[in-house]
This record gives sequence, C-alpha cells and structure tokens, in this order.
Amino acid sequence: MVAIFLIPAALCFAFGRMVGDIRQGWAVFTAMAILFVTMTLLVMWAEPQAHPALQALGVDQGASALQAGGNMEGKETRFGMAASSLFVAVTTAASCGAVNAMHDSLMPLGGLAPLALMQFGEVVFGGVGSGLYGMLVFAVLGVFIAGLMIGRTPEYLGKKIQSFDMKMVSIAILVTPILVLGGTAIAVATSAGTAGVANPGAHGFSEILYAFTSAANNNGSAFAGLSANTPFYNVMLAIAMWFGRFAMIVPVLALAGSLAAKPRLAVTAGTMPTHGPLFVGLLIGAVLLVGVLNYVPALALGPVAEHLQLMSTK
Repeated sequence: MVAIFLIPAALCFAFGRMVGDIRQGWAVFTAMAILFVTMTLLVMWAEPQAHPALQALGVDQGASALQAGGNMEGKETRFGMAASSLFVAVTTAASCGAVNAMHDSLMPLGGLAPLALMQFGEVVFGGVGSGLYGMLVFAVLGVFIAGLMIGRTPEYLGKKIQSFDMKMVSIAILVTPILVLGGTAIAVATSAGTAGVANPGAHGFSEILYAFTSAANNNGSAFAGLSANTPFYNVMLAIAMWFGRFAMIVPVLALAGSLAAKPRLAVTAGTMPTHGPLFVGLLIGAVLLVGVLNYVPALALGPVAEHLQLMSTK
C-alpha cells in the first residue's frame, strides 16, 4: 500500500520544486491527504457494522475471540477488517485496481467510498503523474471560481487563467462523467446491459455504475457481481477506457502548453496565495463540488438507496 502511493505522493513535492515553491507541492499533497483520510474513515466505519439483514435473522456478528465481527463477507481473515478497508481506499484512490477483498461484498456506504474516490477523477494521489495533473486541473478551476468571487482576473503560479484555459479545464473535468453516466444509462436501458446483472435493484445498479467508473477512470477493480465478459460490456467498457484516457490527455496537454507560453506575472498585494489553508480548502471544495454535481443522483440510486433499504430491515 505504501508502494502504491509512494511515487504519486512524491510527485507533489517534485511539482513544488519545479515551480520554485515547495509550499505549492505541500498544498496539493495536503488536499489529497485530507480527501483520502476522510474516505478511508468512511470505509473503516461502515465495514465493522453488523449487516442488518443477517442481524434480523439473529446471526451473531459481534467481535469475539472466534470471529472478527462486522461484515466479513468477501474479506480474508489474514488481512482482517482494518487492512481490507484501508486497501479498498488505497486501490481506488490510486490508479491501481488490485484488491485484497471483494468490493461487491462491501456495505453500501463502504462501497460508496471507492466509487467516490474514482469519481473524483482519481486525483487523491492517483496514478503516477495522472493524479497530480488531475488535481492541478482542479486547482485551476478553484482559482477561477475564487477570481469570479472577488472580481479579479484569476491567476495560478503567476500565470493568468483565460477563456481557452477554462475551456480545456471544462473538457478535462467533464470527459469521465459523460462516459460513466452515459455508459451506465445505456446499460440500464438495454436488455444486453441488464442481462449481466446478477443482483437486481440498487446493488445491481451500483455494479454497473462501478464498472463504468472503474473503466473510464483507469482503475481496473470491479463490483464483481456483474457479468461483464459479454460483447455489450466488452465494447462499452473499451469505449470508456479509450476516451477516458485520450480525451483527458489532449485538453490537459493543451492547458499545459497554454500556461507555459504565458509570461509569469509579478506577485502583488492582490495576488491570491495558492499555498495556504484557504487554498487547500478551495481545492478540496472544487473536487467535492464537481463530484457532487456530477454523480450524486447516480450514487443516490445506487449505494444510498441500498443503504436505506438495508436500514429498513432492522
């Protein structure tokens, strides 16, 4: 788990050195770390809970000398509850895809956490390089929003953010939600898509949503209850993978080229600092805001609806 995060985390500090201000790297790293810890705690809170359906049948799910307690379905006893939950967050925050527990067996809110980490764009450390540039796209979005709020031309690292830059930011941010939500919509609206669902209802919807989220965001893990090895899913998920990679790379490179060509402006009293707690909060807010606006309706139909259904069985 340390190895998965080591290079993506180190790139934050490489970025700080490259721009001549290590505080910039610390700000990006801190935003990533706060998001990661928050989502990890959600999984670690959800999984030790007793499963309401089994609880209603009188099954003992309490922790004791003979059992770990909580939702141990799909988990290995050699790893246990804590290490399994931590790996769930690590593998979906990074572009990893390896698993040490079955994500399809997670509690509804435990399954929501890996979905959200991928739907953020895998910017919480993320892959080698991709997590950093994804978070920097959100940084540009954050300073643009802040500039609108205070009536100043937005700047990031001394570079003026203009209309072309924001067009590239918008494309980069919207590519994966369009692929994930569009692919999920087609899958649930066609017989070929629903034929692969072994668990009808909210959990089956979550399985489809997870498949397209994982494919478009370059992860590779799955809610394995979905029979995805069919012509329909092979083609649809391949399309999500292809455009999820290259339709993201092109606008990011265009943004980088645009910013590199601009002169660096001098720091003045009106320049917004991009290395303090305020900017870290702004950066986290931009990631959460885009995630909420894009995916909350889908998450409400999947993990949230399943959670409410389970709670009603108590």
